[in-house]
Amino acid sequence: MIRKTYLAVAIGGIIGAVGRYSISVLFSGTGFPYATLTVNFIGCFFLSFLMNHDAIKKKLPPEVFTALTVGVISSFTTFSTFAVETIELLTSSLGLAITYIIISVLGGLICCYIGFMIAARKQVSR
Repeated sequence: MIRKTYLAVAIGGIIGAVGRYSISVLFSGTGFPYATLTVNFIGCFFLSFLMNHDAIKKKLPPEVFTALTVGVISSFTTFSTFAVETIELLTSSLGLAITYIIISVLGGLICCYIGFMIAARKQVSR
């Protein structure tokens, strides 16, 4: 059971990391960290949605649920890149760095809230 979960997380991690890299290639050369914003917003939404949708949690085997949340979403999103990009922005523009921080934090919370609300609505409508 434990080995199966580790394998599921590893496979999910590969999927999330490749997805993350693909998004960064799409936004390469933009000068602003749109790729990190995008993956973190998507990750905030889907993690909140999955964690708060009881029907999905009940239907998916525990290994698959863990692979999705810990494997795919955790390797897809990136706090460390957000931190490094913030420091890089600070060296060139304080205003841009502050804007990035505000957009990242508020946007992430909004995406989490939307995911939560959609998951809650699906459960109420049953």
